[in-house]
Amino acid sequence: MAIHFSTLTLSILIMLVSSATVILAAEDMSIITYNEKHHSIGSESTVQRSDDEVMTLYESWLVEHKKVYNALGEKDKRFQIFKDNLRYIDEQNAMSGKSYKLGLTQFSDLTNEEYRKMYLGTKGDGARRLSNRQSDRYAPKVGDSLPDSVDWREKGVLVGVKNQGQCGSCWAFSAVASIEAVNKIVTGNSISLSEQELVDCDTSINSGCKGGLMDYAFKFVINNGGIDTEEDYPYTAKDGRCDQTRKNAKVVTIDGYEDVPANDEKALKKAVSGQPVSVAIEAGGKDFQHYKSGIFTGKCGEAVDHGVVAVGYGSENGKDYWIVRNSWGASWGEQGYLRMQRNIANPKGLCGIATIASYPVKTGQNPPKPAPSPPSPERLAAVSTSTITTVSLGVAALWKELLAVKTITVAAHMIIPSATLKPAPAQL
Repeated sequence: MAIHFSTLTLSILIMLVSSATVILAAEDMSIITYNEKHHSIGSESTVQRSDDEVMTLYESWLVEHKKVYNALGEKDKRFQIFKDNLRYIDEQNAMSGKSYKLGLTQFSDLTNEEYRKMYLGTKGDGARRLSNRQSDRYAPKVGDSLPDSVDWREKGVLVGVKNQGQCGSCWAFSAVASIEAVNKIVTGNSISLSEQELVDCDTSINSGCKGGLMDYAFKFVINNGGIDTEEDYPYTAKDGRCDQTRKNAKVVTIDGYEDVPANDEKALKKAVSGQPVSVAIEAGGKDFQHYKSGIFTGKCGEAVDHGVVAVGYGSENGKDYWIVRNSWGASWGEQGYLRMQRNIANPKGLCGIATIASYPVKTGQNPPKPAPSPPSPERLAAVSTSTITTVSLGVAALWKELLAVKTITVAAHMIIPSATLKPAPAQL
């Protein structure tokens, strides 16, 4: 009887424990609000926020990022997404041992799918690269002596961080930043160049806001004989018709471009020691979407979808990293930059950073500075419309004013105040 009783007791205990486990699991699965009642999954030290606190953060975030929602119910919908993203950020930051932190970014009201669709645009298919011979200029060699760290920001060769906006033109920003840098290194002149020219005019293979590849952009600049300035051909964050006049304003030239030996972080390090290098990475993960600071070691694959620029490398607390320039504005990451783990076991590098790296080649000075571009037909039309509207409004206002004081004399189709008319000479 004792044996049977023990067996029965054990069975009941197992059933009770199993039921409790199911109940607990169900409770975890039902976490749909973010307040004091429900704890976030992960760590006991996770920040607990009430709905009121989250709403206050949301309203401040809306002001900071100048967000306005016009569609009915859109603000509430975005708040729920914001709240989910904030919960994820808090959960990840509570985990110990991470070398990077997440935070609120301009993407905090977007689902990960929306973020990937709106902001990523590099066409990373290796087969689509031009048949350009990989250069051995930066291939690792026995006896190479490279600096322990390099930061091209400190050397003053980079213009200010730019923002591609809601346009998948990262490839253009990556290529232009590399050209700006090599131009400064060779000529000593820092010139901000036009991404919009590439978006509008480099369309034989690249696809503007729908994506492209840096190699094709370099090839376009070479074939075109140069590229215009950002001031003359400003960025609009949308696909436009190529302005032929500005396309012909060849302010900065390059002589060629070369591909870094693929899947080799040592080769990439050697290349970056010589100049900033255009690279592509897989940036579609949630941790990348919400990256704020530190050395990024988050989950990512090798299906590269975002063009950036490797502008340096170094080490911190025994962890090697790349310094990467992004094109999402200075408020993202570390003042527009991020650090990514370097020297990992995968030869392609973290997020595929070593897969399709390339850089422009420049050996001499630029051509004489071209004359200012005349207004394009589109700009002339816009100016003409604005001028006509202004003149029409001015004439209408003047006519109304003159009618009110009844001092109008119409002669030879001209409006002349009667006070200015001289009396007719007396008849003899």
